Amino acid sequence: MLFSGNVLRDAIISASNNLSNNRKKVDELNVFPVPDGDTGTNMSMTLANSVRELSKLEGETAGKVAAANASALLRGARGNSGVITSILFRGFAKGIGNDEFLTPQNIADAFKFGVEAAYKAVMKPTEGTILTVARIASEKATESFENGNDCLKVFEDAISGAKEALAQTPELLPQLKKAGVVDAGGQGFVLILDGMMSVFENGVIIKSDVSETPENSDSNENDSINAAGEFDADITFTYCTEFIVNRDADSDKEPAELRSYLESIGDCVVVVDDEEIIKVHVHTDHPGNAIENALTFGNLVHLKIENMRDQHERAKHDAENAKNRPAKTADLKEEIKSVDITKPYGFVSVAAGDGIKDLFAELMVDTVVSGGQTMNPSTDDILRAIESTPAETVYVLPNNKNIIMAAEQTIPLSTRKVIVIHTRTIPQGVSACLAFDPENDDNTNTINMQKAAEKIATGQITFAARDSDFDGFKIKKGELLNMIEGKISFVDTDLQKSAVKLVKQMIKKQSEFVTVIYGEDVSDSDAVLLQEQLNEKFGSKVEITFIKGNQPVYYYIISVE
Repeated sequence: MLFSGNVLRDAIISASNNLSNNRKKVDELNVFPVPDGDTGTNMSMTLANSVRELSKLEGETAGKVAAANASALLRGARGNSGVITSILFRGFAKGIGNDEFLTPQNIADAFKFGVEAAYKAVMKPTEGTILTVARIASEKATESFENGNDCLKVFEDAISGAKEALAQTPELLPQLKKAGVVDAGGQGFVLILDGMMSVFENGVIIKSDVSETPENSDSNENDSINAAGEFDADITFTYCTEFIVNRDADSDKEPAELRSYLESIGDCVVVVDDEEIIKVHVHTDHPGNAIENALTFGNLVHLKIENMRDQHERAKHDAENAKNRPAKTADLKEEIKSVDITKPYGFVSVAAGDGIKDLFAELMVDTVVSGGQTMNPSTDDILRAIESTPAETVYVLPNNKNIIMAAEQTIPLSTRKVIVIHTRTIPQGVSACLAFDPENDDNTNTINMQKAAEKIATGQITFAARDSDFDGFKIKKGELLNMIEGKISFVDTDLQKSAVKLVKQMIKKQSEFVTVIYGEDVSDSDAVLLQEQLNEKFGSKVEITFIKGNQPVYYYIISVE
């Protein structure tokens, strides 16, 4: 028995529905009690992005369905769990290749390539997580294929391996065993496989229990407004031309030569290279000349030429037609379009809270992506912000450890040179911005910005989202979690006393500055009172600054340097 592209499409849709139906159960497996962008939510939203694309496909090969799925998941990936899920499916697509059907061999290869890619993507792979569950599933799939089993049996054995590995995750991670739960990411992966198996075995797509609301429905494409048509722009050159050059290993030609030529025939030139490829973007009236010149550097792939004048006229036409319809958020399925490059560098930051967004704007950040602990933006969200930044090089500040991987996924997708600074908190992002020097080159700035971020001590006060026995603390839902560098320092119930105690713990002999960013649930009067208390206790040792951040989730974000 072989499975067609339509069967694979239905299997992935079924997987997405099964995960979505069980999203809250997966979220509840998270051991850490901080309110966050939970695993089930991130994985579910990642897969949902693929369903929108797969629903359009009919009669395609298994290889094309797998490739479309991988591309959609890459752009829609949210949080670390969502990114790892997208990487597993990217490997899945590699295993299937261009094959028309799923076979026992390419199913085994799909699991193998997915696991290899996922382990490489994680800097410090931890056993007892989704990685372990996927790895054991892969090993069982390979064993089953080598035993001569058919597609259904190979996939069935992979699921059995995944479930066995999931049951063992508490033995590999003490915090899971103490909490009496299995790994959330691993559970999500098993739900995905179960959803696919429903189609492979019985031909049944698991139905979604979640009814779409008008706010999140994508069913009516005519409800969106093409924002590009709302203004006129001067288009100097007609054709937006993009391609990748697979460099000729025997050639001694330098990418700078290609850049110089492209600048002589157009504008908005971006040439990014490494040892193997040259990625090119140029606006020109002579795309053929650009291609001919690029061919002297190697062979071309992913070639795309678009008539920008025609696009602009159609966008204007669509906007005029849309003016008689109720305004809604721009359709996220619309292709991402870049703005013209007008400067050498720019910045994108992730943040939540009007005050914090204003702070980054004052630091010359071009675009702030709304997001943070409970709202992990997708790779697509970050990519749109990068492409709307009119700079040749764009520095990205994720400001949250669960957003870094999604940010890094934009690097091969963008027409810009993207540099992701691994900022894990808002204070680190601010410090990285301040360390940027326009006189330095990209490498020097990257090093200096990362070093500056790592020198900042960050404290945070939030509430416990659930009862928990974590890291030696018996925590009740609603209690205040006082954290330093993401680790719980103490638990309390009095917000003002907690803030004073946390600042005291963070201040060291060499400390000079304390910055307190207060959130949307802290009144101005309470912030003034805390400032007076801190000045009275520590004002002789450090300079204390208060900022109204209006951020959600965190009552106070405190930095000490």
